[in-house]
Amino acid sequence: MSDRWLAGDAYERYMGRWSRALAHQFLAWLRPPAAAHWLEVGCGTGALTTAIVSSCGPHSVVACDPSEPFIDHARRHLADPRVTFVVGGADALPPHDSSFDLAVSALVLNFLPVPGETLALLRQRLRPGGAVAACVWDYAGAMEFLRVFWDAATAVDGRAATLDEGRRFPLCSAQALHALFDAAGLSQVETGAIEIETRFAGFEDYWEPFLRGTGPAPAFVAGLEPPARDDRPSDDPHLPSSAISVRGVSP
Repeated sequence: MSDRWLAGDAYERYMGRWSRALAHQFLAWLRPPAAAHWLEVGCGTGALTTAIVSSCGPHSVVACDPSEPFIDHARRHLADPRVTFVVGGADALPPHDSSFDLAVSALVLNFLPVPGETLALLRQRLRPGGAVAACVWDYAGAMEFLRVFWDAATAVDGRAATLDEGRRFPLCSAQALHALFDAAGLSQVETGAIEIETRFAGFEDYWEPFLRGTGPAPAFVAGLEPPARDDRPSDDPHLPSSAISVRGVSP
């Protein structure tokens, strides 16, 4: 089953509203220098890009994503001369000129087929002493609004167990991320935990984004027959959700 990165507006309702809250905390943890040159891989609808522009005073940002609908959404909502949006994945990064101070990726590493190769490409594009940093959701543990969903989905349809992001993405742990950055030749590797509050106005506010078909869990819901789709998880409008962050420095 495809994860179906189809529509920017749908992604914003499903995950973007939470990734935007996470982005500011991730940058506060990163403590980047002002007037830096940034490279962002997997920018999606522009959550982290917007946070970089609004709080970090960048000199420039090159942000790429393979989903054209997501890039279109980002361009419509962030018009800043310092930002260049590019449709493409890690294979479409800017030329190797070692000119970036920071290379970042938010909520993307676990979706890459060979994340270690991408980290190596990012490291090549950094000036000496530049930093690579990333964050991923803690799918197996404290990403609670998805944990509630996948537990309920597995009870309805056993196929959900193999699609559960907590099982699909063993990379999403502090130990695995640290090892990945070490293997990419990065030094001074640090990991940390970030928690945000995912507060919903009620069950419909929680459930409606799952019906829009964009993202792994909504893609699963789209394949269900209506009776199964109407089975609802427990209503809890206040759930904490956690992400794991990692940072390494290029020698």
